[in-house]
Amino acid sequence: MPLTEHLRDVRKRLVRCLLAIALAFAGLFPFAQTLYTLVSEPLRRFLPEGASMIATSVTSPFLTPFKLTAMCALFISMPVLLHQAWGFIAPGLYRREKRIALPLLVSSILLFYGGMAFAFFLVFPMMFGFFASVTPEGVAMMTDISQYLDFILALFLAFGLAFEIPVATFIVVWAGMTDVASLRRSRPYVIVGCFVAGMILTPPDVFSQTMLAIPMWLLFEIGLLACGALQNRTRLS
Repeated sequence: MPLTEHLRDVRKRLVRCLLAIALAFAGLFPFAQTLYTLVSEPLRRFLPEGASMIATSVTSPFLTPFKLTAMCALFISMPVLLHQAWGFIAPGLYRREKRIALPLLVSSILLFYGGMAFAFFLVFPMMFGFFASVTPEGVAMMTDISQYLDFILALFLAFGLAFEIPVATFIVVWAGMTDVASLRRSRPYVIVGCFVAGMILTPPDVFSQTMLAIPMWLLFEIGLLACGALQNRTRLS
């Protein structure tokens, strides 16, 4: 294809992606307040009796649910976005690359969703329970809704990216950048790196740091198993 045709194809796929996000947003926007109520529940359950979340900005009651709805629309549209990306790059791949690239795309989005679910259902209750338990006496625990949303979106991103470790491990081995034996020898450094990443990406409490570091290590081991299976299959073929 000439360059102009490639540009037309990119434009067409970008329009489809934006349309998918816009449709998802339009469907979710009537439930924006309900979505925020659902997302804020892990914190609200630990608020003292009579306490509530607050809005310190005039526009926060509208803009915060609006921002959450936009992010939810983006996450929901991710399969469409990946399908459009796959449709653009697939013609340039060899048959062997296509057999591996498509499962990697699918597993990437599933792992990202899995990381977000892990954070919401397991990490958030433990973390917010810890914060509530160490609130000094005489201090009212009332969190700003906008700051809370920014906080949990950062954690969603951190856990979603952390759960991509098996895919990243598989890619570096498949691309020939390293091998399984070298990765196994570097296991102690990987474990230390996981805890350092947990310390950087999560709040300064040992519970949330450990809840991120241990899954990262286990996902690294899963990636090693997948790479080992790939190498064995390659030798047999």
